[in-house]
Parts: sequence; structure tokens; C-alpha cells
Amino acid sequence: MTPTALPAPGDHRATYREVLAEPRFRLLFSTRAVAITAGSLRITTFSVLVFAATGSALLSALAFGIGFLPQLFGSLLLGSLADRLPPRALIAGGYALECAAALLLALVRMPIAASLGVVALVSLATPVFHGASSRLVAQSLEGDAYVLGRSLNNIAGAGAQLFGLALGGAVVAALGPRRALAVSAVLYLGCALAIRIRLPPLQPGEFGGTPGGAGGNSGAVRASLQGAGLLLRGRTVRRLMLAQWLPVALVAGAEGLIVAYAGERHFAPGWYAVLMGCLPLGMLVGDLLVGRLLRPPTRERLVVPLIALTGLPLVGFVTEPGVGVSSCLLLLSGLGYAYGLGLQRPFLDALPQDGQGQAFGLPGSGSMTLQGVGPVCLGAVAAGMGTGGAIAVAGGAAVLTAGWILTWHPPTSPVPVPNPHPHVSLTGGHSR
Repeated sequence: MTPTALPAPGDHRATYREVLAEPRFRLLFSTRAVAITAGSLRITTFSVLVFAATGSALLSALAFGIGFLPQLFGSLLLGSLADRLPPRALIAGGYALECAAALLLALVRMPIAASLGVVALVSLATPVFHGASSRLVAQSLEGDAYVLGRSLNNIAGAGAQLFGLALGGAVVAALGPRRALAVSAVLYLGCALAIRIRLPPLQPGEFGGTPGGAGGNSGAVRASLQGAGLLLRGRTVRRLMLAQWLPVALVAGAEGLIVAYAGERHFAPGWYAVLMGCLPLGMLVGDLLVGRLLRPPTRERLVVPLIALTGLPLVGFVTEPGVGVSSCLLLLSGLGYAYGLGLQRPFLDALPQDGQGQAFGLPGSGSMTLQGVGPVCLGAVAAGMGTGGAIAVAGGAAVLTAGWILTWHPPTSPVPVPNPHPHVSLTGGHSR
């Protein structure tokens, strides 16, 4: 990919076996997979409950995306805590908080607005523990092993989404939706306990951060805002973040309409889960092929074509196809998600050595927030032109995004982020 090219990376291709040989990565990888299963179960069950109660495509899409929407604000205001506080406490506490939210939704019958508020409030803290986890992985894996670590996380995430959908369908059928939410709470609790028991009690200075975090002794909010401002003012980092954010947000917007699309088309009960499973299945296959078979420079050259692939199939929804064609289109769109692998090494190389916990949390939280905005915006579009047309709009916008990225040119000046130390190879641990 030429638009954001940094100095040419090495051509060494790591293996998944090398990546999985790292114990810290294995722990973070496995707990993340279980947590994504729990999240998939919670999100889809909650979205179905809201649609059943209201019949509103907009509210159903909002229920799907509400856990994503506030994450950018959480990163901007609290992101520096990922570099200031011990990672074990942050990561285990994050999973425990998710457990509490799922349990509350399962046990307490609240108004829709209150339920949405609970999920939104918990998501404010998500960037902090995700940033700490990502930093640990980045310091445990070097070079192409880091990229394959991201690939494995993507593959596990896609597989966990599929399993979460299947588990959700089975649990809802057997126990009902509220007990399905309780099952997701149990899964989150298991992740929290695994991190608390098995991850060493590292202090910030032991995993590459500065005790007290980026920003020295200033308040967490002030340090977070200053760190985010420095990162976003750097043209290379800003563009690489936008390239990671925009296509995913558009496809997530389309994904948030699948429940309503299946309902409007009167598909048989349960088919919405099949359709929603096609995107993560495509993601799994795409990441496996691109991550395992292609060398690093090839992955980076394919970024723009793969972004276009995320959008082109969705344009076909303008014809409002049936279950079979819709499944194929969503599967093809999911294949394009592998574009993110070509962005990982340039992004890692562009980051400062200090404050990387926040730097890793910011792109993830921004992506999640836009994934929450996408369903809401497209839900509003669907109110005027139908869900099929709105999904097609999302696909067309993703194709235009690929064309826009193609017009970018390499930066002529370094990223304006202070880095008093020469960039060195990371030898300590990072995880999407």
C-alpha cells in the first residue's frame, strides 16, 4: 500500500506456531476469544429482544451498536490509564465489569432506554483494558509475529462470533433470551478469573510503560487528552487510524441491519443468525489466507483492493436478495476484512515508545465507536429507503473509501509525537 508507506519492512514471514509459543500471548488470546463469544451472545440477544419489543429497525440497530458508541470518548478521557495502572487489574476488572452488565440485563427488567444506558456506560471503560492487553501482546511478539498475532486474534474473533451466534440460538431456544444473557455473564466471569490467576502481577514499568503513565504526574483525563491529541496530529498515524476505522464502521452499519432485514423479508425464524454468521466466517477465512500465505509486502499492497472487497458485495443488497444470495454477499464482504493485516506493521512503526497502551487503545476505541455510529446512521437511512437499500449505501461508501485511500501519498515529515528514545524492537507483549 503506497498511501501510508513507511520504510520498507522485512520480508520474513512468521508462523502461527511461533506466535502461539508465547505463553502471555496464549493467555490473552484465549480469554479474548471467550470474551468475544460472550459479547456476540449478549449483543445479538439484546438486539433481538429490543426488536421484538419495539418492532423498530432503528432501535434494534441502536441496541446492536450501543456498546461501541461511547468507546472513543472513553479512550480520549481515560486512555492513559492503560499505561499508568497494572495490566492484570485492568484486564481482569474490565471482564468483571462486562460480566456485571450482562448479569444486570439478565436479571432486571428495565425500560429500553435504561438497558441501553447500562451497556453504554460499561463501554466507556473498554478502551482502557483493551489498550493494556494490546500493549502486552505487542511487547511479547516481534516483527511479522506481531502481525500474525493480530491475524490469530482476528481469526479467533471471527470464530468466536460464529460460535456465539450458534450458542445464542441454542441457549435462547432452550432457556430464553434473559437466561442467554446470564450465560454470557458466566463466560465473562471465567475470563476475569483466568486473567487474575494466570497473568503475572506486572507493574507499568515492567511492561515498557513509565510508572505514572504517559503524561507524568498530571491527571489521567488531562494526560489522556494530551496523548490523544499528539497522536491524532501526526499525519501518518491519523491516516492509518482512518484506514482502520472507516471500512469496518460501514460494514458494521450494514451488519446492524441484518436482524431488521431478515424480519422485513419474512425469513424463517433463526435465519438472521445464519446471515450474521456469514460476515465473521468470511473474516476468518480471509485472515487465515492472507495472514498465512502472503508475505508482509504483499499484504500491504493489497490493502486498498481488500477494502473495496468489503463494500462491493454489499451493493448487491439494493435488489433485496433472498437468504442464499444474501449469505454469499455477506461472506464475500467478510473476506475483505483481512485488509487490516497490511496496516499493522506500518502503524506499529509509527507509534512512540512511551504511551503505547493509549496508542493501541485509541484505534480500537475509535473503530468501535464508529461501528456504533454506523448502525444508527444506517438505521435512519433504512427508515426512508428500506434495509436493503441502506446496506447497499454502506457498501458503496466502503468502495469510495478505498478510492480515497488510494489517493494518499507518503508523508514528507515525521510524526509529531515526542519520542526521546530511538525506536527499538519490542520484546515484551500485543494482540483487533
